[in-house]
Amino acid sequence: MSTRPTTSAGTGNQPTTSAGTGRRAALVTGAAGGIGRAVSERLIEDGLDVLSVDLEASADLPGTGYAADLTTREGNRGAVDAALEAFGRLDVVVPNAGVQHVAPVKDFPEDRWDMLLALMLTSPFLLARCAWDALERAEHARFVAIASVHGLVASPYKAGYVSAKHGVLGLVKTLALEGAEAGIAATAVCPGYVRTPLVEKQIPDQAKAHGISETQALEDVILAPHAVKRLIEPEEVAGVVSFLVSPAGSAFTGAPVTLDQGWTAR
Repeated sequence: MSTRPTTSAGTGNQPTTSAGTGRRAALVTGAAGGIGRAVSERLIEDGLDVLSVDLEASADLPGTGYAADLTTREGNRGAVDAALEAFGRLDVVVPNAGVQHVAPVKDFPEDRWDMLLALMLTSPFLLARCAWDALERAEHARFVAIASVHGLVASPYKAGYVSAKHGVLGLVKTLALEGAEAGIAATAVCPGYVRTPLVEKQIPDQAKAHGISETQALEDVILAPHAVKRLIEPEEVAGVVSFLVSPAGSAFTGAPVTLDQGWTAR
């Protein structure tokens, strides 16, 4: 699909440009809602210029919006080029875009497998590759992939998602080693279940399927792996990203940062 930039309401008809202002610039994917939107908004609050990338761009996207199909090479290259054109620099890359498909391996559609791996593993690789020269020029370069606790553990019927998230942890380790001399830190944030539309819409379906209340469905079915029985808020994940891209997070590289409500403690 074609790509096109847009801007948030009140910024005029052209993308806001930070070239020469000294502000750091970030690229965040999957920014229309959930974790991606919370991350974009938090980084803007922290004083960064942000290119918010999603499949469809609108004036509602935080910062500078940009539409891209991240399952394609052209979409990833276009997003990096748009950030550099708008801001004149790129200091932070946050690959977050993701989807889910639930099916046993024997029935898992091959095209869905291809799409999940393209969006959640190949796209982070392409973004890193396309942005690498710019990140090498940045004083405090950060690559922060939004992975998942499913990058550390597995669940049945989620072969594509689990495989992609495990792969992105391997990618982050490699990026950290290759980027160490240039000052590029690479991490992966691994949350448990987060309060997103994708998760919340499962609650009534699970309640109906099990013949229980929605409260029971949330605590006993969806949050069963959590030791602490509550959803993580998107803003909590955004707070971790904010810390990692700040000077205080400089020692975090090559490793997952886990906020999983005790999931992996079992």
